[in-house]
Amino acid sequence: MARSYHLQLSLWALHLLGSWAFFPPGSRTIQQTFSSVVSSSASSSSSSSSSSASPTQLHAYKKIFVAGGSKGVGRQIVHQILGKNDGTAVVALVRDPEVAADLNSLSTETAPITAIVGNAMDQKTVENAMDGCDAAISTLGGGTSANDQGQRVDYTGNSNVIESAGILGVTRIVLVTTIGCGDSRGAITEPVYETLKGAIDAKNKAENLLIKYYTNSNWTIIRPGGLKSEPMTGRAVLTADPTVLGLIHREDVARLVLQALHSPKTERQILSAIDPTIESTYASDKPIEPFEL
Repeated sequence: MARSYHLQLSLWALHLLGSWAFFPPGSRTIQQTFSSVVSSSASSSSSSSSSSASPTQLHAYKKIFVAGGSKGVGRQIVHQILGKNDGTAVVALVRDPEVAADLNSLSTETAPITAIVGNAMDQKTVENAMDGCDAAISTLGGGTSANDQGQRVDYTGNSNVIESAGILGVTRIVLVTTIGCGDSRGAITEPVYETLKGAIDAKNKAENLLIKYYTNSNWTIIRPGGLKSEPMTGRAVLTADPTVLGLIHREDVARLVLQALHSPKTERQILSAIDPTIESTYASDKPIEPFEL
């Protein structure tokens, strides 16, 4: 029992110390309501149907902002976008100039990237970096400690991404947090929660900000389980079940984040991400119902 507990605690600590993605919200197209009598003509019906379509259904996002792209899940997201070589541009906000230089050296005509050096704890820096993007992903996370002002990037950084997306009218945001937030609190044990309470509560606060106050945003929240750094298995899944628990590779989280980004079915959904094929002492032993993308 003691070994099982310590393993679970260690894995979740590693998970929360990694970069995380809370995907900044964009505005959803809303069908206008008219007080006049609605025309029954075919052209009117077609126009109404078109106006209610989601931005995710209407086009692929071609310039994606990534907060937390210097390492972990965020770095994997950047590499997977660039690996498509389909012209999709990436704007990555990173703190380390050497990391920025390394990312910028990867830029090509078919896989352009602009890495900007800046601190996500400063809202204007985030806003300036995001300007011109049509989707945002945040994988920000700062582990178990706050800065000298008592702020955690898990909340302050993510809230800056969310606020900036709202100001700029970014159409899509994906926020990556962790199992243990919101209604998935019961999926982790009390000792794990108490140890990582500060980080989990800060991430939970960012989730609530996105859900409650950015009501016109087109958001998705993804809560991964304990993170591993091995190559992806391709068998990890998203699920709407908040009680699941398990492990997942960072590459698989990135894959699922990008699939969710482009799927209209994930709009305004909170999803857990685990790999049911990875054995662990605390993984859920019940069948996992995958979320259909």
